[in-house]
Amino acid sequence: MPRTMSVSDSILIRATPSAVYERLSDPTAMGRWSPENQGARIIGEQRRAHVGMVFEGRNRRGSFRWTTRCTVTAADPGERFAFRVHAIGVRRPRLPGAVALWEYRFEAVDGSTRVTETWTDDRRAWPDFLANAFDRVATRGHTFAEFQRGNIRTTLERLKTAMEQDGPEKAGAPEDGPRRG
Repeated sequence: MPRTMSVSDSILIRATPSAVYERLSDPTAMGRWSPENQGARIIGEQRRAHVGMVFEGRNRRGSFRWTTRCTVTAADPGERFAFRVHAIGVRRPRLPGAVALWEYRFEAVDGSTRVTETWTDDRRAWPDFLANAFDRVATRGHTFAEFQRGNIRTTLERLKTAMEQDGPEKAGAPEDGPRRG
């Protein structure tokens, strides 16, 4: 059976696109929302997201832990943030290879922001039967597309809760109501 190579989901957050971008474009903070990511370490001096920025993400699924090396491929404030996962390993990302592309898009909608998170499987060289078998072992019975669909929903819901609990000032909306744009 051919595998699903990309899944995405969206949520509306009562905040400006620039405020949501500011949160999601910091790889060190992703562990606050993601069910698997435990944060990241940025490689290099520049801390703000920029195309070419490299970071190593720490991840956990049950008792299994791994590290990935990622490179930012899009850093358009208030519009789009994306990164490619291109190495993986247990303690250090020693095994190079195409793993995945993660993308976040931000769209102003009636005083809120529609955030769309997309995961794309970059393991195109893997035969479908091998990828599906590996996925079912790694996710305890699911394909990565099915598994990531749930992770994306959880991440978006946690991000929405965190941003909206911060109040309008920190979320980028004026005190007297949502910012229109």
